[in-house]
Amino acid sequence: MEKSNISRRAALQVGGVASLAAAMGLAAGQPASASASLAAKPKATEVLDLGPGVVQFSLMSGLLVGETLYIGSRNLDPVRIVAFHVPSGKVTGVSELENGYAIQTLAADAAGRYLYAGVLQNTTGPKPNLFRWGLSNLGAKATPVGRIGDRDVRDLSVAPNGRLYAVGGGSGTAPALWEYDPATGTVSNLGVPDAGATLARAVAATDSTIFFGAGSTLGGGGSASRACLYAYDHAAKSFRNVTPAEMIADPSIRDLAIVGDKLMVSSAASTSTSKIAALSVTNPSSYASAASEGKTAKNFAAIGDNVYFANEAGLLAYSLSANTVSAVPYQGPFLGEIWGVDTLNGKVLVTSAFGFVAEIDPTSGTFKTTDLGEAGAPSDAQEAMGLAAGGGLVYVGGNGVISRRSLGTGQVANMTVPGEAKDAVVVDSVLYTGQYSSQGIWSYDPRSGKPISQVAKFSSEQNRPLDVHWDEVNKLVLVCAQADTEGGGSLWTYDPRTGKSGFFLNPVDKVQLVRAVTARDGVAYLGGGPARNGGTWHRCGVRSRSGQGIVAP
Repeated sequence: MEKSNISRRAALQVGGVASLAAAMGLAAGQPASASASLAAKPKATEVLDLGPGVVQFSLMSGLLVGETLYIGSRNLDPVRIVAFHVPSGKVTGVSELENGYAIQTLAADAAGRYLYAGVLQNTTGPKPNLFRWGLSNLGAKATPVGRIGDRDVRDLSVAPNGRLYAVGGGSGTAPALWEYDPATGTVSNLGVPDAGATLARAVAATDSTIFFGAGSTLGGGGSASRACLYAYDHAAKSFRNVTPAEMIADPSIRDLAIVGDKLMVSSAASTSTSKIAALSVTNPSSYASAASEGKTAKNFAAIGDNVYFANEAGLLAYSLSANTVSAVPYQGPFLGEIWGVDTLNGKVLVTSAFGFVAEIDPTSGTFKTTDLGEAGAPSDAQEAMGLAAGGGLVYVGGNGVISRRSLGTGQVANMTVPGEAKDAVVVDSVLYTGQYSSQGIWSYDPRSGKPISQVAKFSSEQNRPLDVHWDEVNKLVLVCAQADTEGGGSLWTYDPRTGKSGFFLNPVDKVQLVRAVTARDGVAYLGGGPARNGGTWHRCGVRSRSGQGIVAP
């Protein structure tokens, strides 16, 4: 497999684009269209390879072991772990895994001998989803150690005795707690603590107690469980519900970490703010809790009394003694989605989905950033999230990035943007995207000289846009969306002339997402999607006067 080390700031693709423009009879300022292609070659169709759509090292996890930050990739093939040596600012090792498309979790044993990785995969099957990399020889490849029965591994924790614990989901059944014993090489199912949970994203282990955090991150609404935290007694082989009362209304437990004699717990919220709690490891009913900022809280790392963690806007600190949450001073570029928070020599290390690592002084806010592509991380084509073309340009959405390709020159530039452009449309040379997660509608006009920016924001629980369409009669951008944690969906509208937006909640019903939208003669037609509702499936279509409300067919 050929690899390239390409900066996240810009890339140049030199093959095929000018040929495509010529074949379609397009000047650089003309929109790409099927009609133009057919006019040029009415009797033949030519397919040209333009090369990778969006190239940037994409990541989904980070963990510091010693002075090396290990980073798990996302939507790259093959999936890989990169070893980034912090003092030198260089990538010193790479290990490719034989299965999966993303690594959301990494964990190391207490001695720092082994790094464990759990992968996300497209299908449930016999392939391994747990891997181990011996850190004494980074030239050796990470090897599989087994598989948990859940399709996806969302979090890992290694107990002091070396046993590995894993949680996840994605198999259509409630998530279980899994144990890998390196002494025997076996993976065991320790049980399902909550039959109503749809996904477990947090685990933290001592030798005697394993804490399991779950909820309804995906497939929420209806009878799905909300945030739930359980303590598994290894000797008694039993679970006990220890969920902090302040978190039970939130959709899920987001993260867990053991800091000294405390278990740090965070929730993921939807209609309220997330919460932070510090529980006694030996007596979880004894705890302190505080409201956090934003909708998520994850990736704990401590320096003294302060426990640092990330939300969707940046870096926060929880004071153990004062039981308060505050923003960390920071003078650098937007961090985007944060997949790792660690501490080294008094600095906080942040692993950003934008493909860089930031070293932040938490007192002064001064910083240093290192682009992982420039540091040597192998950058390949990401799995595309969305595609749109027009005005002589082709846009491809990835994770934390949208590539902009000129059909006239072949030049490609990457635009940094939070989340994923799930779908997009180009109207009069202006790009409009539906941004996951909870990012609303973003817009980019290549003629303005300004960067891409958010133009409309909606209720954060309506987090997953699925389809974007242009209503030519009403001159509106239409976006339909899904609420992962609450169930149901919505229709969004945006008027580029006035900057005004509209929002219609659950136009199909309270449990169905809105899968697709199209418009004709000023009427928008919505396609409902499958929803979890007492074990039955529903499909329904409705129509609306765009921007004027929902009416029955």
